[in-house]
Amino acid sequence: MDGSTIVARNEDGYGPVNPIKFVVHAAQDQPNASFTSITTGVTVPLPAHAYRYTGTPQADQSDGQYEEAGINEFNVGMSATETTATNARVLGYDPLVDDGINEEAMVTLVLPYIKTAKEGAQRLGALLEKYGTGESNSIAFNDKNEIWYLETAGGHHWAAMRLPDDCYAIAPNQTLMQEVDVQDTANFLVASDLVDFVDQHHLNPEPGHFNFREIFGTHSEADAYYNTPRTWYGQKLFNPEIDQEPTSQDMPFTRQPAKKIAIEDVQFFLSSHYNGTKYDPFGTFASGTAAEQRKYRPIAMDRNQCSSILQIRNDVDADHAAIQWVAMGFFAYSPYVPFFTNINDTPEDYQNTTTTVSTGNVYWLEKTLSVIIEPHFHRYVDAINAYRDAAQSYARSRVEATDQAVGSAKDVTAFLTQSNAETAGEVSRRTHALFDELVKHGLNLSLTSWEKGQNL
Repeated sequence: MDGSTIVARNEDGYGPVNPIKFVVHAAQDQPNASFTSITTGVTVPLPAHAYRYTGTPQADQSDGQYEEAGINEFNVGMSATETTATNARVLGYDPLVDDGINEEAMVTLVLPYIKTAKEGAQRLGALLEKYGTGESNSIAFNDKNEIWYLETAGGHHWAAMRLPDDCYAIAPNQTLMQEVDVQDTANFLVASDLVDFVDQHHLNPEPGHFNFREIFGTHSEADAYYNTPRTWYGQKLFNPEIDQEPTSQDMPFTRQPAKKIAIEDVQFFLSSHYNGTKYDPFGTFASGTAAEQRKYRPIAMDRNQCSSILQIRNDVDADHAAIQWVAMGFFAYSPYVPFFTNINDTPEDYQNTTTTVSTGNVYWLEKTLSVIIEPHFHRYVDAINAYRDAAQSYARSRVEATDQAVGSAKDVTAFLTQSNAETAGEVSRRTHALFDELVKHGLNLSLTSWEKGQNL
C-alpha cells in the first residue's frame, strides 16, 4: 500500500523449542578472514569488509548460527531459508553434499557483503556452485526496488527470479518457481551449467518450456497436505475471488492481489491457522469436524520460533527506510514489533534469550504465554486479539513518530536505537501485564477448585 518491498518469513524449530534472539552486528574490517561451518566443516574465505546487519540467530549456537533473517546497512533484506525438496530423479545426478553451505551459514556468508537484492542472489548462487549444499532451500532478498527469490536444486544447482512489482508470492516448504527465461537476465539468474545439466540428463518433461517446479520439484501427497493448503489460504486471503482446492498442485507461485497489501495483511497471514474455515485446529468455524480441523498443517503452530517482516520503504529517506518487524513465540498470540535496522544495538530482552525458560526475555515470555493460552483458547481469544491489535496500533504510531522526529537527530543511528528500545519496552510492558492477567485468571480454572456455589 505504501510502495514498500516486503519479504516475510516464519521460522519453525525442530520441535516445540528452539530459542531465538534478535541482534545487530557492527560493520567491521576483517582482512584474511574466513568462515568455517560447525555443521558441515566447509571453510569459505570472506571479503575484507563486512557491512552492518541484523539477524535472528539461535540462542544455542552449538550446531550453527542460523541467523535466518535480517537487513544490512545498504537496506538489503535476506530471509534464509525455507526448507524445500528436490525430486529423486534430479538427486540421482546431482546429490546433496555433506561438506557444503547449508541454511545455518547462508545469512552469515551473504548478507554482510551485498549492496542489492540481485547481488544477494548472485553471491549465494556462486557459493552454491562452488561449495555445494546438503539441503534443498529457497531464499528471498529485497531492496527498495526489487525482490529476488532463489531456489536450490540438488547439490550444486539453482535459479532465481525477480518477482513482478505488482505481485505477491507465497512459499510453503516446496519448490515453486515456474517458467524461467534464462535469456532474460534482468529478471532471471541461473547456475552457469543449469540448462546443460537438464539437457544432458533429459530432465525436462516439457520441451519448449523451462518450468523449474516441474523439472526439479516434488508433487507428493505430503505436499498436498503439508504445503499447498498454506498457499491456498494465503491466496484465499489476497484473492478471495479465486476458487481453488487446498490440495491443488497447480496454484501459481505469483499472483496479482485483488487489492494492495499492507503490513497488517502480512502479519495476519503469518499468524493464521485457517481462521474462518473448517480447517482451523482451534475450531473457530462451527461446521468443521475434528478430522477436518487436523487435516492440514497450519501456518501458525507450536513449532513457531521467530517471524520477521523485512520492509524496505520508498517514501522516506534511506537512513530510516528499513524496518524489521519481529514476533517471537507462537505467532497466533504474539505481536510484531517494528525495529528500524540502522542501529547499533537491540533491546536487552530481545538479545538475552536463554536456553532455559525465563520470562526475562521476550522469546520465553511469549512461549510461556502460549502454554497458558492454548488449553483455554476460546476463553482467552478476545483478550489476545485486543492485546495484539493494540500493540499493532501502538507500533504504527511509533513508526510515524520516529519518522517525523528523525530529521532533527544529530546521530540517526543512536536515535533509532533509542527509539527501538522505547517501542519494544512498551510492548514488553504490555506483554508482562497480559501474562499477569492470564496467570491470575488461570488459577481460578483448576478442576480442583471448590468454592461455594461453584459448578464444576
